[in-house]
Amino acid sequence: MRRRIRRLSSQILLAQLAILAASMLIGFLLLAQTARANLDADYQARAAAIAQTFAGIPDIQNCMTSGGTGCTSTVQDLATQTANRTGAAYVVVIDTNRVRHSHPDAALIGKKVEEPLVAADGKVHLGTDQGATGLNANARVPLFAPDSDRVVGEVSVGIRESSVASELLSELPAYGAWFVLALAIGALASFALASLLKRRTFGLELDEIARLLQEREATLHGIREGVIAIDPAGRITVVNDEAQRLLRLPEGARGRLLKDVLVAGPIRDTLTGTSEVKDAIALTDDHILVINRMPVKIGVRQHGAVFTLQDRTELTGLTRELDGERSFSESIRAQQHEFSNRMHAVSGLLELGRTQEALDYLNEIRGTTADLDATLRTHIASPMIVGLLLGKAAEANERGIDLVIAPDTDLGEAPERVQALTTVLGNLIDNAFDALAGAPGPRQTVVSVVETRESVTVRVADTGPGVPSAELPRIFESGYSTKRGSLVRHSGLGLSLVHSTATKLGGSVSVSGGPGAVFTVVLPRATATATTAARSIEDAR
Repeated sequence: MRRRIRRLSSQILLAQLAILAASMLIGFLLLAQTARANLDADYQARAAAIAQTFAGIPDIQNCMTSGGTGCTSTVQDLATQTANRTGAAYVVVIDTNRVRHSHPDAALIGKKVEEPLVAADGKVHLGTDQGATGLNANARVPLFAPDSDRVVGEVSVGIRESSVASELLSELPAYGAWFVLALAIGALASFALASLLKRRTFGLELDEIARLLQEREATLHGIREGVIAIDPAGRITVVNDEAQRLLRLPEGARGRLLKDVLVAGPIRDTLTGTSEVKDAIALTDDHILVINRMPVKIGVRQHGAVFTLQDRTELTGLTRELDGERSFSESIRAQQHEFSNRMHAVSGLLELGRTQEALDYLNEIRGTTADLDATLRTHIASPMIVGLLLGKAAEANERGIDLVIAPDTDLGEAPERVQALTTVLGNLIDNAFDALAGAPGPRQTVVSVVETRESVTVRVADTGPGVPSAELPRIFESGYSTKRGSLVRHSGLGLSLVHSTATKLGGSVSVSGGPGAVFTVVLPRATATATTAARSIEDAR
């Protein structure tokens, strides 16, 4: 029995029945009270009608005009007859001196009443009266002289309240029957509603629903992926902490339109669209995100959409580092393979006795391979940047591209923001290599890295077709690319990464049109940025 009462449908049914019963009881009591008040008013009006009729009898008017002298018995007889005929408890006639001329109790005739003559104002007064005969519905009307507006007395008529109560009790069973019928209908409706709610909640009980909600909240806010759900109107219904962090959503974003809490840009366009999105790459100022959008349908009706956001920032950074290490290892392997070939060539020349030709070949090798190493070590002291450029040089050699280090290149051993510099330099060189893929004529990429006290300037130029002037405004958008050809090995994300990295550090990115694109990135040094900020604060003061 206790188990059945714990069921959600049983609790809802019992609660609704209790509410219905309490409401019906209160309603029944209020109705009884209203009916009693209405009956009181009806009986008071009936008493007033009897009193006014009695006050209009000419014998009574003439008798009271003369002060009631010698006609008291007549008044009493008429009052008794009227009371018996109408069912009134009493008909009392009082003169202006407050002396009774009729009363059910004969001993009170001729005696004064204690209260004042209320009908002396010429008006009818209704109420209840606790007199000698008990509680009565009372009416007091003025008694006028014949053919005059002069008040010569008062007629008071009362009808016992027991009569009112008896009539009320005779009406209450009918009212009670209607309330019982309404209660039965309400009980059936409550049972139907409880059954419907049980189906809607898939038979789950209250504690199970509460546990599921707690588990959902714990799971939603515990996972390392951002999750957002919106309704068909585009209003956020579910959002977890990771989504708020990745998209920098304001507090209280839940319940607001998604387009109102996101700044205009590719991410908002992706999230507020209507189509399905799978593994779309998007960039914010701080993160590289993978976005998936799945529309939700129940039957044939749209119920909004669910988004998942994955932070790939660290993974992308590790991938870039791995690409650099792979390029470097491929460069070493290629050099080892080339070194073996050259040693075989030198060995063959020596076995043939052509010593001078072997010496000339060695001098030629030393001149072509050592130049790049010497240039890098002369102009760049940072081992990480040297390793990156050596790897890119090996890749350029494999792809038939001439990688040139500009003479003005000058970079110290420990440059500031070396990670950002590696990202910018690697992506710009990759973009230049892809732009040269399949290009006719000499294919060359010129790299310049210049470090000063204020900034580090990276300039990468290529002899490719360049960037069409119409495409310049869109070139730094995530996923945008104008590259063609089977040799292209990058997805169009690099320039967007370069732009976001430079912008986040307070730098700038510029590009020239074709033919031959020139990308220039300026990264302010941290010390210079701090000095500028301090000067700005000082100037503001």
